Amino acid sequence: PLTLQHYFIQSNLSVETMVQAKSVQVFGRKKTATAVAHTKEGNGMIKVNGVPIDLVQPSALRYKVLEPVLLLGKKRFEGVDVRIRCRGGGATARMYAIRQALSKSLVAYYQKFVDETSKKEIKDILLNYDKTLLVADPRRCEPKKFGGPGARAKYQKSYR
Repeated sequence: PLTLQHYFIQSNLSVETMVQAKSVQVFGRKKTATAVAHTKEGNGMIKVNGVPIDLVQPSALRYKVLEPVLLLGKKRFEGVDVRIRCRGGGATARMYAIRQALSKSLVAYYQKFVDETSKKEIKDILLNYDKTLLVADPRRCEPKKFGGPGARAKYQKSYR
């Protein structure tokens, strides 16, 4: 028969195992697309919506997603597993959100669980290449106004 004491012992064990799992959760954004990267200890697996990063569609933008890996080298990704969920936006915005989430998650992981110098190294490499790898682009679509077909254009005027 399980007593209340047994229950507390079991729950404490599960809490300890949860604490031991080294993981960070970071998001990347572009327009209305949001990608959430869950990075934890592992063996270098990177998946986007359950698909390996090498098979991400559209293939024309695949190198954009792989940029953080190509810049930093496979060695830095060997000790971590990254799972990325992406929603919203169009194909291009999603790719940019994914690459930002991937970059930010590695920086956050290194800051939290490795050391500050290697995190600084990674951050400098990424920022020197492209600022949007770590900093979100604040631009959004401007809303349409009356008196014209779009945000700024006005309807054509006729004098006769």
